[in-house]
Amino acid sequence: MIATIVALGAWSWVIAGAILLGLELAVPGAFMMWLGLAAVCVGVISLFIDWSWQAQGIAFAVFAAASVPLWRRFARKVGPASDAPFLNRRTEALVGRVFTLEKPIVDSVGSVRIDDSIWRVSGPDRPAGSRVRVIRADGANLTVEPAE
Repeated sequence: MIATIVALGAWSWVIAGAILLGLELAVPGAFMMWLGLAAVCVGVISLFIDWSWQAQGIAFAVFAAASVPLWRRFARKVGPASDAPFLNRRTEALVGRVFTLEKPIVDSVGSVRIDDSIWRVSGPDRPAGSRVRVIRADGANLTVEPAE
């Protein structure tokens, strides 16, 4: 096995990189991809430069370690555009909306009907039927203020 790797020379890095990239397709998680790209980079450089296996190993380690912060910087700038930004954050979509109190706010606790659900609200005491604006969502509890 070692003789085959030595005989392949720089191509062994390219093959190892291709295997790692293939593993990324089988088990997604964006981890094997960076190791695969690091191996391919070492292989391509090894095609042009004749360097020891120790230097190749160090270059692979450097490329693999450097790829993670570069990926994080790139991933932060390129966020996926969504046509439903509040899909799993329903309460955040309610902030700023105005509703009518179903039950009065007494001792800072009341409720509003939103679509087909009743939500617990907290805020200053208000009678039932008053209009309130949601200013903050904390889990299933909405904080409201009197609407103008």
